[in-house]
Amino acid sequence: MAEAIDIGIEKLIATLRERGAPDGLSVEERRARMEEMGDRFPVPAAATVEAVQFAGCPAEWVYDPAADEGRVMLYVHGGGYVQGSLNTHRNMVYEIARAMGGRVLNLDYRLAPEHPFPAAVDDTVQAWRELLDSGVDPAKASFGGDSAGGGLVVAALMQARDLGLPLPACGCCISPWTDLVGTGQTMVTKAEADPMVQRAGLDFFADLYAGEAPKTEPLLSPLYGDLKGLPPLLVQVGTAETLLDDSRRLAARARHAGVAVDYAEWEDMPHIWHIFAPLLQKSRDAVQELGAYVRRCC
Repeated sequence: MAEAIDIGIEKLIATLRERGAPDGLSVEERRARMEEMGDRFPVPAAATVEAVQFAGCPAEWVYDPAADEGRVMLYVHGGGYVQGSLNTHRNMVYEIARAMGGRVLNLDYRLAPEHPFPAAVDDTVQAWRELLDSGVDPAKASFGGDSAGGGLVVAALMQARDLGLPLPACGCCISPWTDLVGTGQTMVTKAEADPMVQRAGLDFFADLYAGEAPKTEPLLSPLYGDLKGLPPLLVQVGTAETLLDDSRRLAARARHAGVAVDYAEWEDMPHIWHIFAPLLQKSRDAVQELGAYVRRCC
């Protein structure tokens, strides 16, 4: 990231507010709007990006040439289970790969409304099966994801556990969306502070992804699930997020279930601020924190 700059959190928040909320946009328009992020922050020339297929879905191995190829992360992007792609998260995934000193499999799981619940969970667990079948050592592997992907990390871990699959050494949840019902108090108390995520948008995505399933279904909203037996978790969240309580309650319930949790609240940071690593030092610091955690675990 030789050309990275630091515009400061105040300027970033102002820029996000100027962009405005996508209220009233169609699914296709929302997807196109998110794709602009990936176009703005492409991976550097030094990155290795290898197109592959896992679970019948497009995917990419993303890493630095100096990576320990045995250290692997399965990454699932955010976007409310409705938007997001390999392109939107490629640069962020590369920075995570560099920070953890390994390879990241960026998975383009199927999206709602074309493929509602449980498609995303099924694809993630199947990709994990295929990684194991390919010889990946679970003791040197991790799951990672942001927003909806952060919740998907926990859901996929629960499903893999229940299926008797070996579990990875840890899971990393960035600003995870864990309660599709939306009962967290910060949905209200942080509404003015959050420049990116509001209840209307979350409800829009939740309805499309859940379909006929109750939103308290644990693989939809892992906050309501049995977290016993999961591997250690890292949870990173900003204090300027409507989804702050989704992280706080996930950490508390995981600890109550006996799961080791490293929990970090980053003051004044917005939703998945890591994705702004080319613009913000705090974003780069958070990626480094995540990478160091993965290295400690595997």
